[in-house]
Amino acid sequence: MILEIKKITALAFIISAELVSAQVAIGKQTINGTQTILDFDDNATNTKGIILSAVTPLPTSASTSNGTFLFDRTDNKVKVLENNTWKSLSDSGNSAALAPNNNTSAETAGKVIIGANTSAANGILVLEANNKAMILPKISNPHLTVPNPYPGMICYDTSSKSLAVFDGSKWNYWK
Repeated sequence: MILEIKKITALAFIISAELVSAQVAIGKQTINGTQTILDFDDNATNTKGIILSAVTPLPTSASTSNGTFLFDRTDNKVKVLENNTWKSLSDSGNSAALAPNNNTSAETAGKVIIGANTSAANGILVLEANNKAMILPKISNPHLTVPNPYPGMICYDTSSKSLAVFDGSKWNYWK
C-alpha cells in the first residue's frame, strides 16, 4: 500500500512539473521551437488571430502588468502597457462590431496561467515564463485575407513581417 502511494505521489509530481513548464499549441499539433510557451496555427491559409479584451474604462497601470494588450472602447484604439503607460498601437477605429459589454458581475477568478503555478500579473490569460515566449498567429496579408476582422484582433503578418492590429476600421502595422 505504501509503495502504491509513493508511485502515485511520484506520478503526480512528474505531471505537475511537466505542466509548470508546459508548452501549448492552438490550432495545430506541434509547437515551433523549444523557447515557445504558446503557439498558434501557422498554416499558410490561416485567417484567425487573437481577439484582445475590449475594455472600458482603461485599467490603471497599478492594477495591470506591463506587456498587457487590449482594445480600449473609450477611444477605439489597440493599446499596450509599456513602462506603466498605455501606448496606442492603432489609430482610432470603430467599436460598432463589438458585442455589448453586458457583464455586470464582479470577476472573482478565471485567470489561466501557462508556464507557472502562480503569477502576480492581473489578466485572464497570463503567460508566465522567463525563458519562453508566445508566437502570434501568422497570417499573410490580413487586410486582404481576413474577411470579417473583429476590433482588437492581433496577428503577425508574414508578408510585411510586422505586427498587425485591427482597430475596427482598418489594419495598423508595427515593425
